[in-house]
Amino acid sequence: MTSTSLNNTVPASQSTPSYADIQSIVANDFDIMDKQVFGSLNSKVQLVMSVSQHVINAGGKRMRPLITLLCARMFDDNPSEKAMHLAAITEMLHTATLVHDDVIDESGQRRGKPTANATWDNATAVLVGDYLIARAFNLLVGFQSLPLLQVFSDGTCDIAEGEVLQLQHQHNPAATEDDYLRIIDGKTSRLFMMATQGAAILQGQEQHLQALADFGQHFGNAFQIIDDVLDYSGDSDVMGKNLGDDLAEGKPTLPTIKALELLKDSDNEGYEQLRIAVQTGKTPNAEQLIELVRSSGALDYCKQRALEETRLAQQALGTLPDNRYRQGLYQLTELASARLV
Repeated sequence: MTSTSLNNTVPASQSTPSYADIQSIVANDFDIMDKQVFGSLNSKVQLVMSVSQHVINAGGKRMRPLITLLCARMFDDNPSEKAMHLAAITEMLHTATLVHDDVIDESGQRRGKPTANATWDNATAVLVGDYLIARAFNLLVGFQSLPLLQVFSDGTCDIAEGEVLQLQHQHNPAATEDDYLRIIDGKTSRLFMMATQGAAILQGQEQHLQALADFGQHFGNAFQIIDDVLDYSGDSDVMGKNLGDDLAEGKPTLPTIKALELLKDSDNEGYEQLRIAVQTGKTPNAEQLIELVRSSGALDYCKQRALEETRLAQQALGTLPDNRYRQGLYQLTELASARLV
């Protein structure tokens, strides 16, 4: 049964639940999936196993596989071994992208734990990231589904292109909002789309692929914009990194792009300071630069854009089966937006 309420929106929940509350909707499936993430590693090379286990143990919330499990249950409220397996594969791919990100960013820690490149070295981290991607596709073949392979192979190409595009615009103060959206569409949103669409293909619900693609893309966009806003306004301890790290790395994030645009018209001196910082990556006056971005009005603009993307993600859910699993997806969008408060 589907719901097609006015404006194709899903009614908001009474209060924003915790992540644990949402996860509890598919608790048994999630626990099995989590074990499969580790159980799917089968390399005969001990170093591959050690590094893989290290990066997977560093963990995270497993949001992408949770989305796969919610989508699978939304279409068929029965345990699905295939959906759990696909969710584990999705997390394996996500972990691989994080390993590669840490090498590119020369990160020493992620979520308060040493990264693979810091614990071993860059070469080892890159190659183990490659193994995780290869192993994920090795496991995908087992589904014997060409449409599923198509979604994941196309998506993985888009993820890689998004990362390269980010590198291309690194330290580029002329990067635009369109450039930024192309970057995050690949490096962030694409995996959310794969997580949703993969579940639909497994459950024979191809008629919902476009709605799920829309949800994944807009939710991913909102998620990344919020992350980038928090780089200038969040809690360093909660985030596991220092405020302004993205600026020091010269990443073309929306707060910086918009701040440069606004400062160019209102504060030429501030504009030059920020432009040079983006271009060189030298931020000895980091606190002053962060305050420049904050006072420019850029964060207000970014918050509004994140909320727009959130609303579009919520609207995309309106044509999907109306049940508690769809509500769980809606609550994830609310939980993400709540980080802006």
